[in-house]
Amino acid sequence: PAHVDEAGVKAALLAEGQSPRAVADALAELKALKISRSDPAALVIGSDSVVAVDGRLYDKPASWEDAARHLAEFSGRDMHLISAVVAAEGGRAVWRHVEEARLAVRPLSPDFIAAYLDREWPAIAGCVGCFRIKALGVQLFSRIRGDHFTIYGMPLLPLLAYLRTRMILPS
Repeated sequence: PAHVDEAGVKAALLAEGQSPRAVADALAELKALKISRSDPAALVIGSDSVVAVDGRLYDKPASWEDAARHLAEFSGRDMHLISAVVAAEGGRAVWRHVEEARLAVRPLSPDFIAAYLDREWPAIAGCVGCFRIKALGVQLFSRIRGDHFTIYGMPLLPLLAYLRTRMILPS
């Protein structure tokens, strides 16, 4: 782990009026650069994901009640999940990719939210969107547009293509 002040960086970027896409990219770069500076010979991959609904960026839920509030706010709206990946070498970014998925959150009743969280909490505590797509979280959505690796938090296909161009992976 890079052990960076994600909350502080995010707050500063939002205060500057940066977009969710720019926030995800900056956080991924910050993580990659921090590790790259400590091991300049390594190719370091950093990534981050953010969730925005109606232009508001959300943090990971701090509690069951916080997750319930998030889910109630997501209900019936489009969730924009932006995932960024940055490759760094020698303390500088050498490649990056940012991708967005749109997840249509179906209308969620208070009873559904409570039952869902009773089953999924605390497993989703580290999930900014309050879901695990491979688990019960898929029930939150009526439509998903975007690459599933982006939803998992890592735009993997572009990263693998980059690693093949670098001949780190066979082509």
